[in-house]
Amino acid sequence: MTDTAPLFAPFTSRGMTVPNRIVMAPMTRSFSPGGIPGKDVAEYYARRAAADVGLLITEGTTVGRGGASNDPKVPNFHKEASLAGWKRVVESVHAENGKIAPQLWHVGMMRKPGTGPDPEAVSDSPSGRTHTGKQVQPEPTESEVADMVMAYANAAGKAKELGFDSVEIHGAHGYLIDEFFWDVMNTRTDKYGGDLVDRAQFAGDIIRECRKQVGEDMPIILRFSQWKQQEYTARLAESPAELEAFLNVFADAGVDILHASQRRWWEAEFPEVDGENGLNLAGWCKKLTGLPSITVGSVGLSSDFIGAFQGENSKTRPIADVIERLDKGEFDLVAVGRALLQDPFWAEKIKQGRTDELDDYDAKALATLY
Repeated sequence: MTDTAPLFAPFTSRGMTVPNRIVMAPMTRSFSPGGIPGKDVAEYYARRAAADVGLLITEGTTVGRGGASNDPKVPNFHKEASLAGWKRVVESVHAENGKIAPQLWHVGMMRKPGTGPDPEAVSDSPSGRTHTGKQVQPEPTESEVADMVMAYANAAGKAKELGFDSVEIHGAHGYLIDEFFWDVMNTRTDKYGGDLVDRAQFAGDIIRECRKQVGEDMPIILRFSQWKQQEYTARLAESPAELEAFLNVFADAGVDILHASQRRWWEAEFPEVDGENGLNLAGWCKKLTGLPSITVGSVGLSSDFIGAFQGENSKTRPIADVIERLDKGEFDLVAVGRALLQDPFWAEKIKQGRTDELDDYDAKALATLY
């Protein structure tokens, strides 16, 4: 039997202490009609908090820009009724002694014009370019970019007011912040354009402004990825040196935890440097910055979530290797997505050694399970 003790050791960052190293990964479900998370959403998170999930990161919830959302059923984090719904979520999770962070999100140019709760709004971007580099609208002014920054910061301030324990900034997967990282989409000539370090300044400013709003006792998490939805083999940083320079922008801005998104957590990020069994992305984050990191990507399952969205099922995968590497200190927290979506009691079963009760993943569950 695998010794799961390292997975159930407490973790502290600033004013937040979570009872174990299991994080519920953010997963968009579009179950909030009108952008308002209802009682069922509160129950969804509370159920997992009650079953040994240490920290819950919510599904992406959109900040206060007209083009931030492409789906009226995705929850928002700026309208009064939606914030009241999130307050109920926080209270329900805390009643089960859980910790929770909202994931603050803006879809950027991933939004098709005319969609979402504000169809007349312009889709925000760094330079008005698509992922192929085609110019489709004017480049935003510096004032407009500053307003984008403050949309995240104001949402972080609301999270603090509502009693959340942390905030996560979504800077991954080809959405707005990640678009600033990508040279094809970001051709600006001001402080937000240039080389990779320069293109990271948008996220750096968001972190700084969020810190002003949440104070010194609330941790800020940044989720980022090398890959994009438009290009799964993309890499922002081609070497550890490039990655270090990129990550130092966020470290200098005051981020507390780096959430390193991979499709498969067990894959080495730079196998040309340390071999096929080398550090994954979260491992390199911690090594290069000294900051705590979260590993994520098909934990507990045999295949990645891309296949799941295409209707594929996934076999249960043992987690002894992720626990071993956690125990070595390669990373600090382990985010679990689809396995927890399908089974709210996944963490509890792992803790109690009931791995024979874990089921293979059924892709049809994406649309129906709470």
